[in-house]
Amino acid sequence: EVQLVESGGGLVQAGGSLRLSCAASGFTFDDYAIGWFRQAPGKDREGVSCVNSDDDWTYYTKSIKGRFTMSRENAKKAVYLQMNSLKPEDTAVYYCAVALDCDDYGIHVGDVYYWGKGTLVSVSS
Repeated sequence: EVQLVESGGGLVQAGGSLRLSCAASGFTFDDYAIGWFRQAPGKDREGVSCVNSDDDWTYYTKSIKGRFTMSRENAKKAVYLQMNSLKPEDTAVYYCAVALDCDDYGIHVGDVYYWGKGTLVSVSS
């Protein structure tokens, strides 16, 4: 059974930091790209970052570039999202996802094979 379990969300003030983790099991982790999506209330789910299976390409959407850093540890079957300089507009449920690829255009909902259940990040002003 495929499992993706996110952790690390919470409430933080603007300018603060959080580190999200995603622990994976039930599939060959090294064969897939992994991405982070987020969904704010009333908005569509968007792919904000992804890393390819070879761990030599990482994508960031424009709104988080320079503030967030994504990494993966294949040996631990885990990915992380270090989020710094958080803004109220970063408030959302953050989801870990498995996809076939991560490329110049990032990662998209239609490319996802498996989803985690999400972790809530709330940033107060």
